[in-house]
Amino acid sequence: MLNAIRSFWTNQKQVFSPFVIQLLLIMFLVEFVKGAILISILPVYMKSVLGISAIIIGWTMAIQYIGDNAFRGPIGWMIDKIGYRPVMLTGVLMTFLSLLILIFFSHFSWILVAVAFLGVGTSPLWPCVITGATEKGGDSQNGTMMSVIYLAWLSGIGLGPVVINFFISDTYVGAFRLLLVLIGISVIISLFLPSSERGGFRQLRKLWQTRAAAQGELAPFNQRMNAKWADWKARSSLYIAEVRASLHVSWLFYPALFAQTFAIGLLTPVLTIYARTVLELTPEQYSLFLVVGGAITVVFLIPVGKLVDRFGYKGFVHAGLVVSSVSLLIFTYVDGLALLLIMVGALGVGYALLIPSWNALIASVIPKEKRGAVWGFFLTIEGAGTVIGPIISGILSDSIGYHAPFIASGCVLAVLFVLQLFIFIGRKVVVR
Repeated sequence: MLNAIRSFWTNQKQVFSPFVIQLLLIMFLVEFVKGAILISILPVYMKSVLGISAIIIGWTMAIQYIGDNAFRGPIGWMIDKIGYRPVMLTGVLMTFLSLLILIFFSHFSWILVAVAFLGVGTSPLWPCVITGATEKGGDSQNGTMMSVIYLAWLSGIGLGPVVINFFISDTYVGAFRLLLVLIGISVIISLFLPSSERGGFRQLRKLWQTRAAAQGELAPFNQRMNAKWADWKARSSLYIAEVRASLHVSWLFYPALFAQTFAIGLLTPVLTIYARTVLELTPEQYSLFLVVGGAITVVFLIPVGKLVDRFGYKGFVHAGLVVSSVSLLIFTYVDGLALLLIMVGALGVGYALLIPSWNALIASVIPKEKRGAVWGFFLTIEGAGTVIGPIISGILSDSIGYHAPFIASGCVLAVLFVLQLFIFIGRKVVVR
């Protein structure tokens, strides 16, 4: 009994260590700002104030997502090389700069620049948080850590668009002041992240110093820089080769990574439109649906994460995919608010089952010594689903109807269920 209590207390200290809390606070604050800008401020501001068409607004949002996802892989590699502090600090400073551009410039070209900066600035967030939290928690805490991370993400991205509405006026001054304060807090927290140098970078610096000493202090500057660049390229190539060699995963694993976020991306553009135009829900009813689904997900996340750590992720992945897929496939064929509310609740349960278990599965295949680079690579694949999903959703909605993306999303999750069955059967192939 004493050993069990001691183990539980140790695990709690790992999950809620100062380092993890710092990362979660940064994630909450940055996602709050990002959600407020992309959902509540920019669409309305660009449409009503600047008179920009909906198509251009859509492409503006796409620029942000592309910037976010394109840099996740390289940033994961940078985490392993130079540490959390410089990577995260650079990101939040770029986010701060994007806010300043939105405040002081109103021309559409500057808005594009600001949105691009926002995408690149928020790209270190997921690689840093997931790498740091899973590194701190260890293999036995993957499910719990993923639940806590997604709880911080859902809280930020959900509260941002709601809370910011109370600060929006004709000039948007109050809203932007709040966002600047929150990003300023993120900058301060980033300064207290762990040391900016990790083992790989220290070894590289020693290699540079050795080469410089061998060449002499009076060696030409360009010669010394060429030597440093050659060392950097050699070590980078070696590092990438080591990452490839350490990843013993089935080829099915990569389409599975894409499918999970692609299924969610199919739903994001049509949820509000379907609720307001097809279901004819009032704003209050729609808010109720969002609160019910989100609250159920949030309530179950941490308990499910702890169960995943105790019993393994296999059964929870199965249950989450089945519940989510079935709920989406029958969602558009249900009549009556009560049945719709039940379907929304079922989706919340399915998502709560899937988030910690699926991410624990991903974490199980990642080699500890290459955690940052591999998480960045995997997050890039997942991010592609969030970019491509909304595009396909728009095509399906225009050509077939608003119900089509829901059916397509359910079918994708069903295919993912089949894929991961083969991944589990080949467990020795998937996990190192």
